[in-house]
Amino acid sequence: MQLFYHPEISETDSQIIFPKEESRHIVKVLRKNEGDLLNVTNGKGYLFITEIISSSSQQCIAKISSVEVQDKPPYYVHLAVAPTKMNDRYEWFLEKATEIGVHEITPVICSNSERKVVKNERFERVLQSAMKQALHFRIPQLNEAISFSEFVSSTFTGKKYIAHCEDDKPRRSLKKELKPNETSIILIGPEGDFSPDEIELALSHGWIPVTLGKSRLRTETAAVVASHTASLANEE
Repeated sequence: MQLFYHPEISETDSQIIFPKEESRHIVKVLRKNEGDLLNVTNGKGYLFITEIISSSSQQCIAKISSVEVQDKPPYYVHLAVAPTKMNDRYEWFLEKATEIGVHEITPVICSNSERKVVKNERFERVLQSAMKQALHFRIPQLNEAISFSEFVSSTFTGKKYIAHCEDDKPRRSLKKELKPNETSIILIGPEGDFSPDEIELALSHGWIPVTLGKSRLRTETAAVVASHTASLANEE
């Protein structure tokens, strides 16, 4: 199965008009013609079975033959992860977290963050590509970057976990803390970890300190481990 992405379509539409870049890919690269079927998602849980009625590389048009909707999962995982110095490492995390099934991602700027500016446009493309590759019908919500202090003091529904590396401070096992069918927000720090003041601030706002295991992990690795741990906690 090959999956295409078009965020603008809804279940009430009768046809899809693909933008120029996607149209060229469908017609020139994939050699699709009138009558060929395309599987398309809007990233909101819908799968549209469509048939090409105009195979122009400038504007490919397909009529919608049927619509399927995927039920929302009974749990929700929000990963808040400090940007890495090298963008490709963060993009790797985004790709893997999407494949695993994370629902929401927020870049959080911390005291020790070596990258303070985040451009989401490239990140969005990574999420789209990973969603199609994994054959998911929901794309993670990618939020704008936010400061650590603002994020940890925000109001959330669900359990709030901060994964830090301070061995002299009590931490619980994330694996043992996570329960099925819950909303979980997991905070992962930058290279150099959270500062002591940041940890104390989070704890004062009700965040639960956790560990991901005995190994000291890179930011992007820790984020993927947290994603997978949450996914395993919700396996039937």
